[in-house]
Amino acid sequence: MPKKRKPSLLLTLGATGLLIGGGATAYWVFLQSQGQLENLPVGSNIIPQDALVALSISTNTQQWQQLQQFGTPQIQAQLKTNLAQLGDRLLTANGYNYQRDIQPWVGKEVSIAFLPPSIPATSNSSLPPNSDRQQSLVMVLPIADRIAAKRILEQPKPSAQGKTRQRNYKGVEIRETQAAKAQYYSAAVLDGRYLIVTDRPQATDRAIDTYKGTAASLKQTAGYTNAFEQIATKQRFAQLYVNVPVAARIAAANPSRSFSPQGLAQLQNNQGVAATINLESEGIRLKSISWRKPDSQQVFAVENNAGKMQSRLPAETLMMLSSGNLQRLWQEYAREVQSNPQAPIRPQELRKGVTSVTGLDLDQDLLSWMDGEFAVSMVPAAPKAGAPDNFALSLVFLVQTKNRNKAEQALFQLERVMRSKYQFQVQETKIKDRTVTNWIAPYGTVATRGWLDGDVAFFALGAPVAERLIPQPQSNLASAAQFQQTVPSALNATNGQFFLDVEPTVKALPLPQLFSGQQIFFDATRSIGVTSAISSDRSIRYDVFVALKKIGSR
Repeated sequence: MPKKRKPSLLLTLGATGLLIGGGATAYWVFLQSQGQLENLPVGSNIIPQDALVALSISTNTQQWQQLQQFGTPQIQAQLKTNLAQLGDRLLTANGYNYQRDIQPWVGKEVSIAFLPPSIPATSNSSLPPNSDRQQSLVMVLPIADRIAAKRILEQPKPSAQGKTRQRNYKGVEIRETQAAKAQYYSAAVLDGRYLIVTDRPQATDRAIDTYKGTAASLKQTAGYTNAFEQIATKQRFAQLYVNVPVAARIAAANPSRSFSPQGLAQLQNNQGVAATINLESEGIRLKSISWRKPDSQQVFAVENNAGKMQSRLPAETLMMLSSGNLQRLWQEYAREVQSNPQAPIRPQELRKGVTSVTGLDLDQDLLSWMDGEFAVSMVPAAPKAGAPDNFALSLVFLVQTKNRNKAEQALFQLERVMRSKYQFQVQETKIKDRTVTNWIAPYGTVATRGWLDGDVAFFALGAPVAERLIPQPQSNLASAAQFQQTVPSALNATNGQFFLDVEPTVKALPLPQLFSGQQIFFDATRSIGVTSAISSDRSIRYDVFVALKKIGSR
């Protein structure tokens, strides 16, 4: 009888090493995946990939108390109304009360996702007849205390809406409540880890499919995880994701809008916009990023050369928008919106307008030499002695050029047109050691142009402010306390910045209605600051800070 051979020591050690190494590797992979999920909106592995919008919000009561300190009574009332409507739509409809049934066990954040109207039908024959394709809501509530959640969620829930029923989908028990118009609200627990609540059974089934890995999730979207890792912060209050291709398709399907196939394709080169929101002592800070699809043929030129124009403007400047290379910015804008009828500025119409008014070609005569940093700003004139309330503003445009000779030729040609066609007086004068040119209209309006240093042209329309630009002001916008406190500075190299001192600007200018509730927002806001940077050839970073008033303050 042959002897049994004992395994060699080398083989035993090798097998042991493989087991330990494999276990360590698996544990490391687990930790890595958990770390990635920490940076992502909760439920990113549950929410279907075609979600239009996903919003993750903190459940920390201290943060909500901090939020309630900001704004005005009107904006706080509006916030409470919106939250109550959302709670009624999902929680109350399913028989849940947040304080009683959710708060004792819920995790640090909850997510709400909006699924697009066109939802594929599921193959489950047990679904109620309500299969109309409308926008759906999905709420994901992570379970932090399983014992409390099990005790509370297993209790029978009275429904104010209608009849309830149970059904099973792929091993998951679903509780449904029938509402008016044959609409069913659904709630289901996934592996004791998440409660999902939806306003349509189809949305519930899609979330279950996504969680089980048989359908794509937000987490699998190209660039999604990397985007949120770039804007990760501690103690965040909320996270937001907008699915740009889906938003474009929905907008194109709107019969009141007319998108060409080319215009839709342009929008669908973009993949998404993500933001992380934090509450601070003086307002709300957002770190955001937008990115394009990995196969997009359109890429960004990675240039972050802006940041000098702020030091050329006086500290009292009310509004400033700056960016790099105006020529390139215009070319990219014109290409992006050429087939979009909803564009606020239509390139062809602007080109025709400039030619009609001035006889110049916008692209060849003007923008061709505007190839450096630029800024558009609103600057108040210095108050006159004895008339401190006589408030006057000037629109100031600064632009850097690499071809001053070409710029001078275009400006001289423009001045000839202003004299001959519009009877403007064109007069040269001196400010300090600089020559500037005033354009005086027949009705008295004055515009002034000149040069700051050797390569920065300025043009001021309205109140006389050239004396505030020449020489370069020592008390400038870049050194102003409000600017420094408002405009984010974490991005070292920048492609542009925006600053708005809200209250005096709103008082001085009749601003157009840009969005619903605009005046309520302005009443609650002190100032707004934005800094942007091109982080790669397919992504742009934006940091935003909104300085808010506090309840009871003026």
